[in-house]
Amino acid sequence: MIKKTEWFEPWVFIFFGIFHLHRIWGLIDRKAYADFWLGVMESRGMFYYLLMSVMAILCVCGIVTFLKNLRSNFRWRWIYIFCGGYVLFDLFAIVTGLEFWHKLILKMFDINATYWNILWVFFIVLGAFSFGLGVHLLRSRCGKNIREKIK
Repeated sequence: MIKKTEWFEPWVFIFFGIFHLHRIWGLIDRKAYADFWLGVMESRGMFYYLLMSVMAILCVCGIVTFLKNLRSNFRWRWIYIFCGGYVLFDLFAIVTGLEFWHKLILKMFDINATYWNILWVFFIVLGAFSFGLGVHLLRSRCGKNIREKIK
C-alpha cells in the first residue's frame, strides 16, 4: 500500500502550530494572556465554541486518517493518536467542567507560578515543531503534485 498525505494534514499541523506559537504572548504579558484565555473559557462565547469545534474536528480527522491507514502510516501520524487523543480529552474535560481539570487549568494560568515560563516555553516549542512539520508536509505535497503534473 502506498503512503499518501491527505490534503488536510499539513493544515492540521500548521493550525496547531500557530495556536501554540501564539503563547509567546504569555511570556511577554502574563496577566493579559491569562486574563484573555480564562475569560474565553469562562464566558464560552462564539470564539470559544468555534475554536473548540475546529480543534475537535481536526483531531477526529487525524485519528480517522491514522486508523484508515493502519498498515501504511507515516511515523508522524502517531501524533494524531497521542496528541489528538489528549486534545479531545482536554476539550471534553473543559466542556463538561471536570473539577480536577478546571483546577489544573487555573494552576496553568497562575501568573505568579515559578513554572510559568517552563510550561509556556514547552508549548511554544511544541508549536514550532508542529508548524514546521505542517510546512514540511505542505511543501512535500505541493512538490509531489507539481512533479505529477509535469509527467
